Amino acid sequence: MSTVLPKSPLMALLRDMPKAELHIHIEGSLEPELIFALAERNQVELPYADVAALRRAYAFTDLQSFLDIYYAGASVLLHEQDFYDMARAYLARAVRDHVVRAEIFFDPQTHTARGVPMASVINGLYRACREAERDWGISCDLILCFLRHLSEEEALVTLAQAMPLRDRFIGVGLDSSELGHPPEKFARVFARCRALGLRLVAHAGEEGPPAYIWSALDVLQVERVDHGVQALQDAALVQRLARERIALTVCPLSNQMLQVFPDLADHNLPQLLEAGLVATVNSDDPAYFGGYINENFVQLFAATGMGARQAYQLARNSLQASFAGAASKAAWMEQLDACFVRHGMEAAITP
Repeated sequence: MSTVLPKSPLMALLRDMPKAELHIHIEGSLEPELIFALAERNQVELPYADVAALRRAYAFTDLQSFLDIYYAGASVLLHEQDFYDMARAYLARAVRDHVVRAEIFFDPQTHTARGVPMASVINGLYRACREAERDWGISCDLILCFLRHLSEEEALVTLAQAMPLRDRFIGVGLDSSELGHPPEKFARVFARCRALGLRLVAHAGEEGPPAYIWSALDVLQVERVDHGVQALQDAALVQRLARERIALTVCPLSNQMLQVFPDLADHNLPQLLEAGLVATVNSDDPAYFGGYINENFVQLFAATGMGARQAYQLARNSLQASFAGAASKAAWMEQLDACFVRHGMEAAITP
């Protein structure tokens, strides 16, 4: 679904600059070809004749219509090796896109509900991360997400199931159907995770109102807001997000595909930056939404007319907002500056 864009120094820079991806659902990176390969390996019947038929089904009108097919695709994931293969494929693509840090969401409830052991999910993903670090030098960690359309009791059970593998994920998040499932529904489980020292993020303000972002901040006490594009409706919220340097992990092609911004030219990410917010660019569910992180950058910039200065700010925001250590962040910042100098765009670095 990628759009052919004219080659330009800016587009080359966007592809080449080091960046962090902070909003990637690993199940959403499952390409149709791998879905069919895993279906054959695991003897799972799919309701689609072939890869082309599955791709034609990617005609989403809202978040729920996407989630329906997303969960169907995940049905082929049964064994530790399946999760490893999925994560390995994403990380190989991320390296090609010059992602130096990936913080990967995974949805264990999608799999444990089908009888897949928690250890199979986490160990497969974790092994792929560690091998990618060894083989390709990419820094990556896992964030366990609770499905918000399910109950908090089920989230608490999921957390308990994951605790024997606590050393293999760094944080928790909240995803799935947003409308009708406000963040405060999960106050107790997030309080428990906070006490355990886990990093905290949550989806809020994609289709839901600014009130959901307030709740994510005040009740769940998250460190980052996933999506958050509805924040501009609330001036007081914008001031708070800017003052507290709360990062927003924005997903442009996802927003376009799910009709949050039907025309990418109308996306409000330029306004988020102008308001002083720590906005970042991410791919969300790239196999379903038409592109990995570089495709999100190039299509967004082509549609909105943003330039090198905004590119530098977005890349810098992503690196700073990551949960990596200070030394790694400093090294990546040096790489970012060197990349802009190499591309003749050093003027974008100066404040």
